Amino acid sequence: MSGRTALFVGDASFDLTMTVSHVPEPDEKLHVRAAVESPGGVATNAAVACALAGTPARLIIAVGDDVVGRMLVDQVKATSVDLSWRARPGATCRVVVLLEPHGEKRLLLHPGVSMFPRVDQLETASLDGIGWLHLAVYDVASARHLVDRCRAQDIPWSLDLEPSTFPEGLSILRDVIAGASTLFCNARAVAQIGTDAITRLIGMGAASVVETRGADGAILHEGDIHSSVPAPKVQAVDTTGAGDCLAGWFIAERLRGALPQDAAVSAVAAATMSCTRLGGQVSYPTRANLARVIK
Repeated sequence: MSGRTALFVGDASFDLTMTVSHVPEPDEKLHVRAAVESPGGVATNAAVACALAGTPARLIIAVGDDVVGRMLVDQVKATSVDLSWRARPGATCRVVVLLEPHGEKRLLLHPGVSMFPRVDQLETASLDGIGWLHLAVYDVASARHLVDRCRAQDIPWSLDLEPSTFPEGLSILRDVIAGASTLFCNARAVAQIGTDAITRLIGMGAASVVETRGADGAILHEGDIHSSVPAPKVQAVDTTGAGDCLAGWFIAERLRGALPQDAAVSAVAAATMSCTRLGGQVSYPTRANLARVIK
């Protein structure tokens, strides 16, 4: 790997999480028990998790030219993530998270203009010192441009396969999957891909797939080798952003020289720990936090 810094590119949102006793009926006004506002987004969350794991993280995002965009930028700047951003005319992505008592969530998302930076923002981005690229591909053309630059410089990359990144089928991501070091794929994405999803992803040229399985941990697929990584048993409070935390930690560990299996163990533990507190990024552990639970 050519550098120690991880580069994250993709979506940025401003999230409002509300804990509810049940999903409201039509015209029902439901008083929530708690509410948390914070930056979010698959790529943004993963960048923050990586930085908290002690590995340098850069983040490239777009935001809207609204007050929410300014708030989001200010809050991300307050973390240790090296932020590069550009404002576009329009609204910043907003997400409402309804969190039920068992810790699972229902998401309402207005995409706005902050789902992915445009090519003109990415073509001037320096890759000096970058050892890994991670993408949430909400703009295939822009993502392909950046992946081609990484191919040319022999920089490994990974993708978060959110179901909403391939609504018309997996073939639209073929060019960015081919040669990817790692794909992160949750149960919904696996279901959307269909029968033999993991075999298909490996067949498309990905070196490995981290299949996240919630409370059951994850499975690391490397060719014909499939390694289960169990999750520590905890009382889940909020699962928001746990998969992003896992991806950020996995990348952080790989850039620190960990083998994929060892990186997956730490990543699953960090993601599980994040589920024990309310909120997304605010629940992510530091390396010191995790060291107290993993001996």
